[in-house]
Amino acid sequence: MKSFEKSKTMFAESETVLAGGVASSLRASMKPVPVFAESASGSRIRDVDGNEYIDFLLAYGPSVLGHAHPELIASLHEAMQRGITYGVQHRGEIELARRLTEVLPCADKVAFSGSGTEAVMLALRLARAYTGKKKIVRFHGHYHGWSDTIFTSFPSADMKPSAGASGSAEAVMPGTGGQSELSLREIILLPWNDAAVLEQTLRERAGEIAAVITEPVMCNSGCIRPLPGYLEKMRELTAELGIVLIFDEVITGFRLGLGGAHGRFGIKPDLMTMGKALAGGIALSAVAGAGAIMELIANGRVSHLGTLNGNGAAMAAALTTLDILGRNGGEMFPKMDALAQRAAEGLREKLRKFGFRGVVNQIGPVFHLMFIERDRVDTFEDFSRRDSSLYFEFAERMLEEGVLIRTNGLWYVSIAHEERDIELMLEAADRVLQAMAADRKREG
Repeated sequence: MKSFEKSKTMFAESETVLAGGVASSLRASMKPVPVFAESASGSRIRDVDGNEYIDFLLAYGPSVLGHAHPELIASLHEAMQRGITYGVQHRGEIELARRLTEVLPCADKVAFSGSGTEAVMLALRLARAYTGKKKIVRFHGHYHGWSDTIFTSFPSADMKPSAGASGSAEAVMPGTGGQSELSLREIILLPWNDAAVLEQTLRERAGEIAAVITEPVMCNSGCIRPLPGYLEKMRELTAELGIVLIFDEVITGFRLGLGGAHGRFGIKPDLMTMGKALAGGIALSAVAGAGAIMELIANGRVSHLGTLNGNGAAMAAALTTLDILGRNGGEMFPKMDALAQRAAEGLREKLRKFGFRGVVNQIGPVFHLMFIERDRVDTFEDFSRRDSSLYFEFAERMLEEGVLIRTNGLWYVSIAHEERDIELMLEAADRVLQAMAADRKREG
């Protein structure tokens, strides 16, 4: 049994000065205690108790290069020697913006910000200003940051039920206490992967809808792929009806390829948001898209603000991350994909071996494991029927076995992971599922 005594002590100390004891609410769900890190390198992370873990959490997605990648560290060090942030322009902003317009099919121009939430805020403002309309279509189970005007009641198992998340199933409910319900009056919430409902809504309400915002893959809720033809239909309808199509690629950007999910699928949105993997773990996000829409920033119709936007450290980190990911024709992407496929297939086999019903949805280096009485999960409605408590138990036991995973079921693979990491993880999953199966047999 691993010891978590130092993490428990530090968590108790943290609670006395840090609200909730953690810097992001998601982290509070980790059991038996939110782990406190001491250091990390490659695919491994070490905690203050001396425990080492194979890391499939990867900081909730940003660490696509793994931890402390030497080229990234060197690039950051060099950049910071010249000054971290200036409050005036510098060449790094031009170089990164140019690089993004080269690798992203939808990008004529780019705007930088600090977080995915900020990028979404900017994209929505651009869409409203460009169309002169106000309503935004979004989908059940998608996550677009936590700003008041887009954060609806969120189904993630690693978030506590909020004071705002109540009311009828049809209502657009706030995602947190303290959020005004008035802020969501311009949101139209639809089921994802239902082309008929989407078309009916867009045709009936095209005169008031500014944008449709979607994750091209529903990563946050089951890693669910779009059904064949669904995104194509979405693109066709929005183009026909004068509605801005926004792809939220904060997760999929630079994970499914340098061109993101829209490059992989061959579908060109009007705008895209990106973050997480963009700078390999340094805070950076961006909006990219059609020149006519992005021009609204240049002519002053849409203000774009942020003290740390385009800071030198973030620009250097992103340029280095893109250099590494794009090396040798992007050979890292099929490598990550193959490792994730091996992990997903192995986990499916372990579930069958010990008599657990479950689904593992995988695309590229991202996959979602859920315990559920189904053979496949293609909709948020199906995903909502998963056994979250059983997965929480699995995640806690995997932590004891030296495997760090998110408690909602979403896993990431980085370029630092190797075949040995996958095999060790599967051996740990074998022991955990065997023990869980034995416990259930004894119980009944």
